[in-house]
Amino acid sequence: MIPTLAVSDFINITNQALENIYPSVIIEGEVESFKINQGKFVFLNLKDEQSSIGCFMMKFALNVEIADGMTVRVRARPKLTTKGKFSLTIDNIRPIGEGSVKKSFDLLRTKLEAEGLFAPERKRSLPWWPRRVAIISSKQAAGYIDFMKIAESRIKGIDFLVCNTQVQGEAAPDLIVQAIEKCNNLLNPPEVITIVRGGGSADDLAAFNDERVVRAIAASQVPVLIGVGHEVDVTLADLAADVRTATPTHAAAVLLPSPDDIKQQVQRNVMRIRPVLYQLVASYRAKVEARREFAYAQILAKIRYQRARVDVLSRLVESLDPRAVLARGYAILRGDPLRIGEQLTIETDEHYITAKVISYEQK
Repeated sequence: MIPTLAVSDFINITNQALENIYPSVIIEGEVESFKINQGKFVFLNLKDEQSSIGCFMMKFALNVEIADGMTVRVRARPKLTTKGKFSLTIDNIRPIGEGSVKKSFDLLRTKLEAEGLFAPERKRSLPWWPRRVAIISSKQAAGYIDFMKIAESRIKGIDFLVCNTQVQGEAAPDLIVQAIEKCNNLLNPPEVITIVRGGGSADDLAAFNDERVVRAIAASQVPVLIGVGHEVDVTLADLAADVRTATPTHAAAVLLPSPDDIKQQVQRNVMRIRPVLYQLVASYRAKVEARREFAYAQILAKIRYQRARVDVLSRLVESLDPRAVLARGYAILRGDPLRIGEQLTIETDEHYITAKVISYEQK
């Protein structure tokens, strides 16, 4: 017996059946009628030579630039809407094919460039000899192995913080963004964040053209060095990074100085500092000489002052010397002149005289 269903029940049963049969499907097709409503709802059709199907997705899940005529690959869930319209709810969308990939790249590049994310004045220089370095890569990737091989052959004693994560595939963009944010939020953040990955196809490097990754690199408080792909590969992440290198091995060579680099830098520093040191020595020597001359002048002035005082005191002492008084015709009387019969001694400049008191009277 065929059951009789309400419209809503039929739609719910159909969606349950679709979820069981096709919990997720991957479909490739050409985009048409692409539009964004209210800044958050994305609508488009996917078509091929014979058919077309409507699609829907949320704007926050759209991390690449899409336009009509592009060929894309979507991961989606088939669904029957409450209006009875069959559509695909897209969870992930990527351009495929050289032309579509390039068009998406150019559109997103133009958009981000207009926002200033690639401006040269935003770029920061890397520390010449970083002591703490974060590496965002997959430990199994050849690029990571190449990077570490070169890094370990250069200067020793670097503290490497390895954020082991996927660097390709659908999950890679979110994981790379999380790794960048983790490095920025550490209590003891690294001096440099290095993102490395070896070469590959455009699809392999798609994570580094993802808008989320590009914005995370641009927003990083820690300078970002990137070494992704081969020399000819240029991603949007390269353009947003503070320093872009051609390969992972090049990244290691740029990031860390070799013993010869350090020796040459020391020599350059010595050559640069030597004239400054000479100038400082000459300046201090002149100051010391000036202070010596000033001190010498001060000492001479004090000597002259003390000599003058000595002369004054000498003259004063001389003026108080009794012998000086005798030389002027005076005499020194010893004994009691007020006592009749007292024998007195009188000293003049040239003689000692003995006398006796015969009488005296009040003056």
